[in-house]
Amino acid sequence: MSVPARIGAFVAMLAVVFGLAWVVGTQVGPVGEPAAAHSEAHESGHGHVTAAGGTAQVPGGLMVSENGYTLALADTEVQPGSGRRVSFTITGPDGKPVTAYDEEHGMDLHLVVVRRDLSGFQHVHPTLDPRGTWSAPVDLTPGAWRVFADFKPTGGEAVTLGSDLAVPGTSSPSAETPVTRTSTVDGYTVTLTGDLVAGEHSMLTFSVSKDGRPVTDLQPYLGAYGHLVALREGDLAYLHVHPGGEPGDGRTSPGPDIGFGAEVPSGGRYHLYLDFEHGGVVRTAQFSLDATGAKAGTP
Repeated sequence: MSVPARIGAFVAMLAVVFGLAWVVGTQVGPVGEPAAAHSEAHESGHGHVTAAGGTAQVPGGLMVSENGYTLALADTEVQPGSGRRVSFTITGPDGKPVTAYDEEHGMDLHLVVVRRDLSGFQHVHPTLDPRGTWSAPVDLTPGAWRVFADFKPTGGEAVTLGSDLAVPGTSSPSAETPVTRTSTVDGYTVTLTGDLVAGEHSMLTFSVSKDGRPVTDLQPYLGAYGHLVALREGDLAYLHVHPGGEPGDGRTSPGPDIGFGAEVPSGGRYHLYLDFEHGGVVRTAQFSLDATGAKAGTP
């Protein structure tokens, strides 16, 4: 074959190769596109978001903004003291304060404040003014605090947002809390049974007694005989757990046992705060529990 002929054949072959590459490229798309798609998260449940494709799970409370909603504190620094007022707004995707909420556990919004060393836990229910500003009195000691807003906007999905609050003054961090399965508060003793396993549905049971006798007449609180919040030590990830029954369902007794189902995303230590009502007073029992890694065979 002559030189011009060989050159012509080579050029023709290159044209075919580049043509095929162009066709494949239009069908597959840019190489980086799948990674970008997986980086976008969508909400998959109360207090959790899951990466596209269900490959990762992020607990609630770690972000100040999520799904278009933002927790905006009126003041990021509040002086220490009893009954200090914390005010904030929840802005929606349109940038305006949200004023319409759906009730969850008997309230439009649950506010939790806790120091970063996991002391000073308070679960309160703020009031909402017509302009969309929430406010509630809380007791604050010097140190770094975390503020959680747990709510469900009307027409949207339930979400938990978190923001930092500084309280000036000299503070001493609390001593490290060991694993604690028994808590005593105001003469009540609450004992925890059950274990946490990362990535699995775990059942926890809290048994309430007073003066050595089981308490069998607990009062409903927020639509159940108890309300439980779990915070992961370190980043204070907020994990919402659900009671294993409700008053009046024909199968759930008013004590001494209160059951909850929980699913934690990772191993590590979790701090549990149980609110229960008896004698017209709500009390909080605190526990610390280590979650083991996922069992063999769990993806």
